[in-house]
Amino acid sequence: MIDSHQHFWQHHPVKDSWISDEMAVIKRDFLPVDLVPILKDNGINGCIAVQADQSEVETNFLLDLAKQNPFIKGVVGWVNLQNANINERLHYFSQFKQLKGWRHILQAEPDGLMLKPEFLRGIKALTEFGYTYDILIHQHQLPEVIQLVDKCQNQAFVIDHCAKPAIKNNEIADWKSHIQSIAQHPNVYCKLSGLLTEADWKHWDEKQIFNYLDVVFESFGTERLMFGSDWPVLLLAGSYSQWKGLIQRYVQQLSQQEQQQIFNDNAYTFYKL
Repeated sequence: MIDSHQHFWQHHPVKDSWISDEMAVIKRDFLPVDLVPILKDNGINGCIAVQADQSEVETNFLLDLAKQNPFIKGVVGWVNLQNANINERLHYFSQFKQLKGWRHILQAEPDGLMLKPEFLRGIKALTEFGYTYDILIHQHQLPEVIQLVDKCQNQAFVIDHCAKPAIKNNEIADWKSHIQSIAQHPNVYCKLSGLLTEADWKHWDEKQIFNYLDVVFESFGTERLMFGSDWPVLLLAGSYSQWKGLIQRYVQQLSQQEQQQIFNDNAYTFYKL
């Protein structure tokens, strides 16, 4: 089993200012030594470490951790995709075999950024180097993402956290329509992660989460979905075993092969592990 999405950080009040006082449970360091026993308890063999800060320092930090910890099977880093010298930076990073892809925190950006010529040039450079791209957005940005993937049909994309639907407010119709549309692009995958923290942290309901899982399973099928924990952000709303157990209960009616795709094979395929 592979966890396709988790984070490490050494907490810094300025760099990690997004961690508010109400998120006190994650306002500390989270390093491989913290994750190893959790993965072992849950039968997870490896993970993908994803950037949580917009800097090449972050990319190097994760690569160092991957070098020291073989259970980190791949890294999704950050690089300035809008830089004129993006090809030079990608050529430099291509020496690091654990570096599988890149992510920019689009959920915090103004409308229009992902369709700017400079950003599109950066995405197309990723395609040339065989890198993946993780799409981190809120659900209202999905129409723009649909345009992005239309323009970059040879790029391997994965949607983080199912595009963060507004589960807390039980909003589903618009999100569902856009998910169905974007899933028509065969180069787009989706991560089964981050849904508990989009619900009411203290009062989420499994059946409520299942309603949203229904949509992504109907849209992407079992060949383009992958399990991810979003640990340690997950801890705001539940435990690792709670989230893994929820997904296991949802997929229990599927064949062993289909379950294997979701918990292991699709991550291996997408990230070329």
